[in-house]
Amino acid sequence: MKKTFVTVMPNHIGAFLKASRCFAAIGVNITRVSYNKAVDSHMLFIDAEGTPEQLRLADEKLSQIGYLQSDDNGKSVILLEFALHDVPGSVTAVLELISEFSFNISYLSSQENGSDFQYFKMGIVAGDPEKIKSFLEEARKICDVRVIDYNHADKIYDNSLFYVHFVNELSSLMKISDDSKEALLVNTNLAMQQLDESGVSPYRTFDSISRFCELLSKARGADFSARISKHKVSEKTEIFLIEPPCGSNTAIIHSGDEYLFVDTGYAYCKDEMNRIFKELIPNFEKIKKQVFVTHADVDHCGLLPEFETVFASPGSAECLRLEFEKNNGFREQNPLHKPYIRICKILTSYRPINPEKITVVGTEPSDDDVLSRTGFFDFGDLHFELYQGKGGHLPGESVLIDYENRVVFSGDVFVNMKDMTAAQAKYNRYAPILMTSVDTDPVLCAAERKAIFSRLGAGTWQIFGGHGGKKTYTLNPAE
Repeated sequence: MKKTFVTVMPNHIGAFLKASRCFAAIGVNITRVSYNKAVDSHMLFIDAEGTPEQLRLADEKLSQIGYLQSDDNGKSVILLEFALHDVPGSVTAVLELISEFSFNISYLSSQENGSDFQYFKMGIVAGDPEKIKSFLEEARKICDVRVIDYNHADKIYDNSLFYVHFVNELSSLMKISDDSKEALLVNTNLAMQQLDESGVSPYRTFDSISRFCELLSKARGADFSARISKHKVSEKTEIFLIEPPCGSNTAIIHSGDEYLFVDTGYAYCKDEMNRIFKELIPNFEKIKKQVFVTHADVDHCGLLPEFETVFASPGSAECLRLEFEKNNGFREQNPLHKPYIRICKILTSYRPINPEKITVVGTEPSDDDVLSRTGFFDFGDLHFELYQGKGGHLPGESVLIDYENRVVFSGDVFVNMKDMTAAQAKYNRYAPILMTSVDTDPVLCAAERKAIFSRLGAGTWQIFGGHGGKKTYTLNPAE
């Protein structure tokens, strides 16, 4: 028989030793201990296993030394933190709600911190997970509530509380809708199941997702700091390269009176990117809005619905069509990747583009090369040869090469990892967790990357990758 003891111990040397001796004296085995000094320097959760009589004796011994804070009816204790306005009577509504649900309070701690809020930590004794969920829903109508720690003996109970806490944290950071919040909860559940079944600790993964989300939430408004550079590529044409702190680069090719965008970044930063577009293009509202998408990843396609015309390879067009029809895109067709991609789409407010806006360029590869030429694409005085990779990063991936002006757009087949801003580098540490993998097939993508450089002739090239700064690449004739 297993039981969780919620104890409060003095904060001095030997306190836990004293409890351990109580258990050892009656033959009770401690199976798990949970302690978080940041939560409370005295509270300790102890999971123990023994016979009913042994556990009853453990109750007595812990009570005798003043450690026991849980009752003996087998109910669970969940530790909550309520963020209340620091005004008289603010805690009354919470206490009334606790009374309505007939919960007992096993622990209570509060301290003024000089802010407009006071944080109450309460240990709630309850046995029904569904009742706890209902209570949390009602409590969050009163104030922000955070689940700090709880009884881990029941795995289903544990996970259900984890989902609610995790989803509410992400939702508050990204301000997503209630419908999206429900979808986020479902996909978080699926991701947790996959991690449990694979034997991987879920908490490191979900901690990375939280950090990823935190980076997105901070890169907003005035804190959205993108590196912007301008590059001359011919007498008539220049390229603006926008490198946001999170998501893909967006390049703008300006030739004569026309503009062509290459990739668009995440949807969540639409306002920030539009501000930059208007600064770079004075008549932005009047120009023909057209974009070439190198591949159909969520971090490259976020703003596609804002454009009139989207140029894409047959493979990328198919992926975008599947998403618009509420089917699985290429990455989501892998069941292991699906929940993570959907979490990313929810957090970044991704919306699929109507296929009627898509213009397919090039053809499907007619050979089995890792990088196959599929056609041509002209814009202004640039004349690109179109190449399609075999799917090392993502099926349908496009590479554009202008041999006359020595310009390359490589998408994510090549990214300039060595020349990233500090914000980009930090983002790229966590993005692979949520995107499951930067490349679908890393070995194949490396071969595609090598194939790009093998197709470049002598001279100095400007290579614009999907992430990181422009790479200047010089190939001497002798080489």
